[in-house]
Amino acid sequence: MDCSTVSTQENRLETLRSWDADWSGLRVVVTGISKTGFSVADTLAELGARVVVVAASDDDEARAHADTLRIVGVADVILGAGTSTVLPLVDGEQAELVVTSPGFRPSHPLLAAAAEAGIPIWGDVELAWRVQTKSGRKTAQWITITGTNGKTTTTTMVESMLQGAGLRAIAAGNIGTPILDAVRDPEGYDVLAVELSTFQLHWSESLEPVSSVCLNLAEDHVDWHGSFAAYAADKAKIYENTQVACIYNAEQIETERMVEEADVKEGCRAVGFTTGIPAVSMVGVVEGMLVDRAFIHERKDSAAELAKVSDIGDLVPRHLVANAAAAAALVLAYGLSPADVQKGLVNYHNGEHRIQPVASADGVLWINDSKATNPHAAAASLAAFNPVIWIAGGLSKGVDYDELVKAQAARLKAVVLIGVDSSTLAASLARHAPKVPVIAASGVHTGNKADPQAAANPTLSDGDAIMARAVAEAASLAVDGDTVLMAPASASMDQFSSYAHRGQAFMDAVRKLMESRASADKES
Repeated sequence: MDCSTVSTQENRLETLRSWDADWSGLRVVVTGISKTGFSVADTLAELGARVVVVAASDDDEARAHADTLRIVGVADVILGAGTSTVLPLVDGEQAELVVTSPGFRPSHPLLAAAAEAGIPIWGDVELAWRVQTKSGRKTAQWITITGTNGKTTTTTMVESMLQGAGLRAIAAGNIGTPILDAVRDPEGYDVLAVELSTFQLHWSESLEPVSSVCLNLAEDHVDWHGSFAAYAADKAKIYENTQVACIYNAEQIETERMVEEADVKEGCRAVGFTTGIPAVSMVGVVEGMLVDRAFIHERKDSAAELAKVSDIGDLVPRHLVANAAAAAALVLAYGLSPADVQKGLVNYHNGEHRIQPVASADGVLWINDSKATNPHAAAASLAAFNPVIWIAGGLSKGVDYDELVKAQAARLKAVVLIGVDSSTLAASLARHAPKVPVIAASGVHTGNKADPQAAANPTLSDGDAIMARAVAEAASLAVDGDTVLMAPASASMDQFSSYAHRGQAFMDAVRKLMESRASADKES
């Protein structure tokens, strides 16, 4: 492709800044056909673009989606593992744009071919921002949230606060509702609470949120980004073009540096959040109260009470307080009142699989934190309990466990390993917690020294059965005062369909254990 053709394409794309712009005939390749890919293709077809969808999947769901997309006007849908690696033509010509789903890495052959040809690549979030403005439809303001951990919790807290204030608001993006479905809602929303993964941020460039936050930063998804530096750089994009306030974690200097280096709108403020006593221009905690020293006129020598920490719930670990402080700062920047913050927290339901109490019996607390899919998330869980019988392991995503184990070793009474290959975690335990008993869920007891080989070769392949065994092993060790915490510090896809499946397997196993004990007590 010559330079003049590339320039013409870029000029046309620059004009596409609303639903009412001229999208007709635009040649687009869409990657993926799950929720994100389907919503992208459906939107572009409605806009009049010429769309070809490529996807590696070729199951019943993919074929059903393909049939629907062809009915609504998508030019072609190409399914199958081999086909998704080749950049197809659209109406016999090269595409003018690729819109990719988050699962496709930048190094994917199709995306690499597009980049080599000079074809712009967007994500679904970039497309959503560009099409949200439409005559006769309300245009929502955006509040954007990212971070290694806590994104979903903070996003749903923001949603609860906005709805408590009487606004039409919804959590969207990397959570539940695809962002394009939210912006196409016929009635429109006042505000969108948008959770963004680094995958989505990587392909975004035009967003202008009212307020934004990077909650925290720790090693994760190195396999997708190629390096921790690249991962951090994509996280930092959350702050670009923010209008009113960039919210940063005062307890993690990296997020403050992101704000300092961001290109924001004139007048945008930097506001910190903390689980301790807040300095000026921060939201924090004083004597069990969430307080504001950022959005009040007298912030130099006073603070405004927002809510009691206990308004969040009975079990409020430190990281959940941090999420609430961040959410409060985000909505205060939008213009909500302290009463709105409190109402939102009182009405908030933390949902399943994130530090979720499952049972309490004989003085033992059972906690499901299947959403702890990386070491940073698991550390937050472990820090909330002591002593802990820790159920952990799974698909590691190339991360290192040494820092996690070193920091939390003193809390560990025992570790029960799940996962097809938990050898990396087992090796870290052997190095940094050699006195902690480690047990493979296959039933192989390794005594006081972790055995990476045993952990790497469980005798059972079924995830539910492995989890049942893990719960039984934990129960045999737990006594009054202990917490059994299932916080895997790993992804779930080696043995389960999702973290939710893994969490449900844990809850089912605990429930069966409790029922078995109750039945035994009756018989005795």
